Amino acid sequence: MEVKQYAEDALTINLGSEVDEKINRQLVQLKSAVTQLELEGITDIVLSYTSLIIYFDVLKADSKKITAALKTLDLTELEDMEYAYKVVKIPVCYGGEFGPDIERFKENGLTPEEVIHTHSDTEYLVYMLGFMPGFPFLGGLNEKLFKARLDSPRTNIPAGSVGIGGQQTGMYPFDSPGGWNLLGRTPVPLYDSAREDAILYEAGDRIIYTAIDEEEYAWIKEAYDKGEYTVETEYRGEEDGA
Repeated sequence: MEVKQYAEDALTINLGSEVDEKINRQLVQLKSAVTQLELEGITDIVLSYTSLIIYFDVLKADSKKITAALKTLDLTELEDMEYAYKVVKIPVCYGGEFGPDIERFKENGLTPEEVIHTHSDTEYLVYMLGFMPGFPFLGGLNEKLFKARLDSPRTNIPAGSVGIGGQQTGMYPFDSPGGWNLLGRTPVPLYDSAREDAILYEAGDRIIYTAIDEEEYAWIKEAYDKGEYTVETEYRGEEDGA
C-alpha cells in the first residue's frame, strides 16, 4: 500500500483507477481501520472513487509518523473485515414540475412511468460525496436510464432534486447550477445541520428511492418541518440495529 503526500496537510492512498464496487468496499474498510488507529491530529478522512484522503492538523501531527502507521495496515486482511452500512429510503415525487426532464427519456424508448419504475427499482451504492456537501454520486443505475448531461446547464436547480448525469444518478442537497437530467424531487432535506447526522448517508451506504405523489410530497414536507417525519433507515452488517 503506497501512501503519498496529497497536500501540506493531507496524505492519500490510491487503490486503483476504475470505479468499482470492490474498491469502494476496500476504501470503506480502510477508512474504518485508519479510524481505529486513533492517530493524533487526524481531522478528516474522505473517500473518492478510488482513493482515501487523510487530512491532519500540521501543528498536532507528523506526516511521517502517520505514513508509517498507515503502512502497517494490510489490505488483504481488511478484505475479510465486516463493516456496517446504512440503507436510506428517500421519497421522491417524479415528473411534473419536479422532474422536467423525465420526458426526455422517450429518446431511450421509455415512458415516464417506465422511468419511475426503473429508477426506483434499484438499490444504489454511494461511491462518494462531492461537488457540494451531501451530493451523492451513486452507482448501480440501470443502463436503460443512461443519459448525457444537458447541453446547457441550468443556472438554478432546487434543493432535493434527483437527476441523472451520464451513467450515474444523484441528488442536489442545495439550490445550485447543474446539468443533470431532473427526474423528480424529495421533500426531505438532504442536508440539515439540526439533525444528529446532518447528511443522511456517506460513502459505502445504499440508497433506495420510493415513488410518492404530490399529495404525499406536501404531507412529508410539512411533517418533516414539524419534526413528525423521519427518513426510513435500515442498518446492515456488524452494527445491525445500532
